[in-house]
Amino acid sequence: MREEEKKQPSPMKPSLKRVLRKRWVFPAVYLTSAAVILAGVLWFQSNHDEQSQKDEYEYSQDAPGTSYNENDSIPVNESVEHISMPVLDPNAVEVKTPFYDYAASKEEQEAALVFYNNTYYPNHGIDLVMKDGKEFEVTASLSGTVTTAKKDPILGYVVEIDHDNGVVTVYQSLADLQVKEGDTVKQGEVIGKAGQSQFNQEAGTHVHFEIRKDGKTVNPLDYVDKPVTSLTESNAAEQNDKQQTENQSENNQLNNQSQSDQQNNQAPSEQNQSEQSQSNDQSTTDENSTNQDSSYKTPDSSIGMART
Repeated sequence: MREEEKKQPSPMKPSLKRVLRKRWVFPAVYLTSAAVILAGVLWFQSNHDEQSQKDEYEYSQDAPGTSYNENDSIPVNESVEHISMPVLDPNAVEVKTPFYDYAASKEEQEAALVFYNNTYYPNHGIDLVMKDGKEFEVTASLSGTVTTAKKDPILGYVVEIDHDNGVVTVYQSLADLQVKEGDTVKQGEVIGKAGQSQFNQEAGTHVHFEIRKDGKTVNPLDYVDKPVTSLTESNAAEQNDKQQTENQSENNQLNNQSQSDQQNNQAPSEQNQSEQSQSNDQSTTDENSTNQDSSYKTPDSSIGMART
C-alpha cells in the first residue's frame, strides 16, 4: 500500500509541465524580466540625475559672484568726490589773499603777496574769510586720513589730510583742532575753527587752504567743484608736455650737432678746393712764365742766327 502511494505522481507536476509546454510562457517570462530590468535601470538613472542637479545647485550657491555668496560684494563703480571749499557754506566766504601764480599779471601777483617780518612771500594757497568777519568752522575738502595735526607758533593750528595718489590738502591758521593724526575724516567733516596767524595778520580771522599734488602746490580755485581725478589728469598732461618739450630740445640739439658736423665736413672740402685752385693758379702761372721765357728766347736765337 505504501509502495503504491509512493508511486503515485504529484498532482502539481503534470499541471506545471502543461503550463511550461504552452508557447506563450517563455516569451512572457522574458518580457517580464526585461521589464523589471528596464524599470530598475530607469529608477537608478532618475535618482542619479536628481543627485547631480542637487550638487550643481549647491555649487552655484557657493560660487563667487552669485547672489548667494556669503562674502560682501564690492561696488564696481564708486562715486568720485568733487573738491569742495573747506567751509560749510561756500557762499558766505570770500578770498582775502589769492594764490600766487607765476604766470599771472603783475597786479595779480602783488595781490597774492604776504608781508611778514619785513619780507614779502608768495601765497601758496588761498586765504578765506567770512564776508561778515565772524569766525567759522573749517571742513575737510575731501575724504582722507589726517597725517598732521599740530600747533605752529607762526601758522597757528595746522592740519594736513592725505587723499591718496599724491593729493594732499593743507589747512592753516586754525584756532583749534577737532581731529588728530591717524583719524579718517569724511568730506565736509569739521576739523577745526578759523583763527588768526602771525604769518598773515592782515587777513584777520581766516583759514589758509592749500592743495598739493606730488608735493607741488596748485591753485585751489582751478579745481573746486571738479573731480579729484582732474588733479591726476592735469599732472599727467603736464608730464606729457614736459616730456615733449624735453624730446623737442633733444631733437634740436641733435639737429644742431648734425648741422655743425656738416659744416665741419664742408670746411676741409672748401679748404682743399681752395688749395687745389691755388695750385692750379700756380701751375697756370708757371706755364705762362715758361711760355713767356720760351717766346722770349726764340727771338734771341733767331737774332743770333741772323747775325751769324
